[in-house]
Amino acid sequence: MRTVYVDKDIPKMFAVRAIGAVWPKIVFSSLSPSRYADIPEPPLPGARWVRVKNVQCGICATDLSLLFADVNPFIAPAALPGTRRFYLGHEVVGHTTEIGPDVTRVGVGDRVTMDTRFQGATCLSQEIDPPCRHCHEGNFARCENASAGVWPRGIGGGWGDGFTAHETEVYRVPADLSDDQAMMIEPFSVGLRAVLRRTPAADQYALVLGSGMVGLNTLQCLRAVSPKCHITATARYPHQAAMARRLGADEVIVKEDGYSATARITGARLYRGRLRNRMLLGGFDVVFDCIGSARTLHDSLRWARAGGAVVMVGITLTPLKVDLTPVWHQEVDLTGIVAHGSETWGGASRRTYDLVVELMGQGKLTVDGLITHRFPLSEWRRAIWTARNKQSGAIRVVFDYGQE
Repeated sequence: MRTVYVDKDIPKMFAVRAIGAVWPKIVFSSLSPSRYADIPEPPLPGARWVRVKNVQCGICATDLSLLFADVNPFIAPAALPGTRRFYLGHEVVGHTTEIGPDVTRVGVGDRVTMDTRFQGATCLSQEIDPPCRHCHEGNFARCENASAGVWPRGIGGGWGDGFTAHETEVYRVPADLSDDQAMMIEPFSVGLRAVLRRTPAADQYALVLGSGMVGLNTLQCLRAVSPKCHITATARYPHQAAMARRLGADEVIVKEDGYSATARITGARLYRGRLRNRMLLGGFDVVFDCIGSARTLHDSLRWARAGGAVVMVGITLTPLKVDLTPVWHQEVDLTGIVAHGSETWGGASRRTYDLVVELMGQGKLTVDGLITHRFPLSEWRRAIWTARNKQSGAIRVVFDYGQE
């Protein structure tokens, strides 16, 4: 089984971070913790496990962060015991080829996408009963037993021929969805969870900071959930700006100064202090930060109005030095989301994946134009450079195993 993985090797991670700026291809060398390998396929580790053969998989920014060691070992999750090897690729669709004798959720030949497996172990995947309160609610990314280590983790990932998983870690795809739509269920669920965390009203102003895949998905979900709100998006490249407009952004900020643009669009007042310090009174009702750097979080908190909110959708996997005084001075709510889980929709609890499928069926979420490049796994290095280089016009780059 061919696969791409990253080992939790701190010295090698530091080497890649230190040398990568001058020698980017170190990530493909023996000095890197990442490997492209052909490993034996092990037997299923339990009666409720399944084996999946991949059809296609997207290249996500989270995968690239792990691959290029853009991860600081002093962030909070790194303090927890957990997986020593990360198999890359979670925006994946495939077919089950083998199931254990006690599997009831899927059958052989079913088309599935990865559900909770990339997030880590859960009470369900470890067969812990009773489950913790979060797993009981369906918010598996918050699992309080994630580091219990009761069951083995699966082998393989989306960047490869296939993977093994506990039956609760995959989601059966409806027959009426295309493979492209099925592959996009997971990334759309991130945007939908963010929007449902702080949904703007019809007369409110929302800002989507960043028009990469996460930002464009969040924008679509905003338009689907709150169709009459005013949406502004920021974009770095022309093709991103064009796609943001196509997907329903009322305004797209490309080169204009963000502080001036916020004042122009929302009617906020811009004040200038000493040493280029700037602050707004007024601003966006909700800011969805889909980048999550120190700079974007700093600006997001100042571009939100008093009593408004900033939702961290994207994240930089390193400690950040950020001015948090708007949280106190302007009572701006700062909240985060991770992955997907259980949402409140129409007064009822619904799975994020189920809601995404429903919105796709209604034509409110589209994948048209989002998949810009396809590569066979044998060209994985070229695929990665294409995904990293946004000047290539890339939005979502995909490994297509039908090209092999």
